[in-house]
Amino acid sequence: MTEKPVVLVTGGAGYIGSHCVLALQSAGFPVVVLDNLVYGHREFVEGLEAVTCVWGDISDRALVDQVLSQFQVGAVMHFAAYAYVGESVGNPAKYYRNNVVGTLTLLEAMLAAQVPYLVFSSTCATYGIPQQVPISEDHPQHPINPYGMSKLMVEQMLTDFDQAYGLRSVRFRYFNAAGADPLGRVGEDHQPETHLIPLVLLTALGQREDITIFGTDYDTPDGTCIRDYIHVTDLAEAHVLGLNYLLDGGSTNVFNLGNGDGFSVRQIIQAAQEVTQRSINVQFGSRRPGDPAALIGQAQRAQKVLQWKPKYPEIDTILDHAWRWHLQRHRPKDEAQG
Repeated sequence: MTEKPVVLVTGGAGYIGSHCVLALQSAGFPVVVLDNLVYGHREFVEGLEAVTCVWGDISDRALVDQVLSQFQVGAVMHFAAYAYVGESVGNPAKYYRNNVVGTLTLLEAMLAAQVPYLVFSSTCATYGIPQQVPISEDHPQHPINPYGMSKLMVEQMLTDFDQAYGLRSVRFRYFNAAGADPLGRVGEDHQPETHLIPLVLLTALGQREDITIFGTDYDTPDGTCIRDYIHVTDLAEAHVLGLNYLLDGGSTNVFNLGNGDGFSVRQIIQAAQEVTQRSINVQFGSRRPGDPAALIGQAQRAQKVLQWKPKYPEIDTILDHAWRWHLQRHRPKDEAQG
């Protein structure tokens, strides 16, 4: 491979985007971050070597044109999306405007600037309720919420843009991203927070009174939902491999990213108590609409085609890295009062 191209990372100040910025930086790629800071954190990426930050929106075509031209961008990693499932049900217009129309603006700007490669952050939510587990890339896609539908629409756009314009892409369908940078540089900090692992750890820190288990009567060994948790650093490494695959001539493709193992809500809480050495108060609620009993991914294609192998598959390691990040980010309530 010749000199590494400049990579534009949209949404690069967010949770997964910032980890991918670090992975790209480590792999020797010059990086430009474009983030509107609605959910991103300026401090996650500002001041990094060989990383330039531009604060703005993918829907601003003039800005995107300027960034692609000024920095001579050669490839794009696209994370700039809204991702709250419940909010997407109540306000679908917001999701279609940003996730679909915003992406179309980005793609048209890429065509105009002759940027030929895109790595896209998709989701297992495009599958909807699984017909079989583990879920392979060939599983039918029937999203059950506007968030999942918006990602599926972009996937279709990418198929069409490849066929019509030759814009090649890799689509990664994530399962549950979790954990934090092993060196503690960046981690998970959503406002509002809806993901199980940070909610459990914030409860351990005393930032929350308790954690609610939604549904204890699922057809699973302990009655609670099972999910496939993948370390965010392993996700980031897959994106670099996906980019290299395109640069080396790979054709448009789609890959699941998961560990292939599932852990129940009860198991996560128990493991978190062991990692943190703190008790975690639990409340019980009724099932949430649309929550499948089990979501587990099959990632053999990424392992075979990209030679990707998770470095941190153990749930205790994922929790430990996340816990160390949260300890650094939020001092425990009892220590703060002491």
